Amino acid sequence: MLIRERIEKTEREILSPRAALAAETRGRERPEAPCSIRTEYQRDRDRIIHCKSFRRLKHKTQVFLAPEGDHYRTRLTHTMEVAQISRTAARALQLNEDLTEAIALGHDLGHTPFGHIGEEALSEYLPGKFKHNEQSLRVVDLLEYDGQGLNLTWEVRDGILNHTGEGTPSTIEGQIVRLADRIAYINHDIDDALRAEIIVPEDLPEEPIRVLGFHPAKRIDALVHDLVESSMDSDTISLGDEAWSLVDELRDFLFERVYIGSVAKAETEKAVRVLQTLGDYYLEHVELLPPEYQPKDEEELTVKICDYVAGMTDRYALMKYEQLFLPRSWMVE
Repeated sequence: MLIRERIEKTEREILSPRAALAAETRGRERPEAPCSIRTEYQRDRDRIIHCKSFRRLKHKTQVFLAPEGDHYRTRLTHTMEVAQISRTAARALQLNEDLTEAIALGHDLGHTPFGHIGEEALSEYLPGKFKHNEQSLRVVDLLEYDGQGLNLTWEVRDGILNHTGEGTPSTIEGQIVRLADRIAYINHDIDDALRAEIIVPEDLPEEPIRVLGFHPAKRIDALVHDLVESSMDSDTISLGDEAWSLVDELRDFLFERVYIGSVAKAETEKAVRVLQTLGDYYLEHVELLPPEYQPKDEEELTVKICDYVAGMTDRYALMKYEQLFLPRSWMVE
């Protein structure tokens, strides 16, 4: 028996009937010979970790634009926190940890520089809104590996696309990631805002802090326990009514005090100007787009520009802006 077959046999024996079994995946867009030691979901996880878009997450903003401090979250640390929460919940519920982790690791690959501000900036170039979940799927389907994509399984792709509130993941593992994403960002964004002194402890909503705890680890622990207990005998992943109410109160607080109108967003207009100036420049100078982003026709031009600019890290976008639009300094001896 191959190692992969042994793992698949173990999954059938120990996982919940609700779990997505690797041996029963709906497969890949391009069929591939199976690996002798890894299941299909394990292969997907590994492909995501080793791709360029995943590495770039370490220099992409979570909340603070191009943060200088060592301890602020980035898209990469956020992704790791989501993966950790997701695996904990999946293991407790006897679901497929490998599928859950693969979805979590890939869910934000399409995020723009400067966080959600970048999404708004790039929406100006498309008929509809630029959505990072759709771009994440585009990254794994088309943009990685010189246009070949990662050729991930249907279940991982479905979880990546539907991790936001707009869609519903087809697997229960995907549902875990969607909720883990919210648990992670609400709690670590509060932590970062306190560290940046945008808010002080006394500002935090009284009831959620009293019930869930002041320290982010306490709140996450309480919410994961609630998630597991509320989802134990259900076909869906959810929180209990009280926990949902507390999470919504924390989220509303963040939007009011941190995401909108705070000093953290004081540079918003500048960030939008950087990305849209770059976008406008490449509209006029298509030949300067890298070879892999060259459009096949006029119709594809704005999509390719969005692909290129969205893939930039915060610091690379600032560097390109400086290179293209700010005068060089010269030293004369």
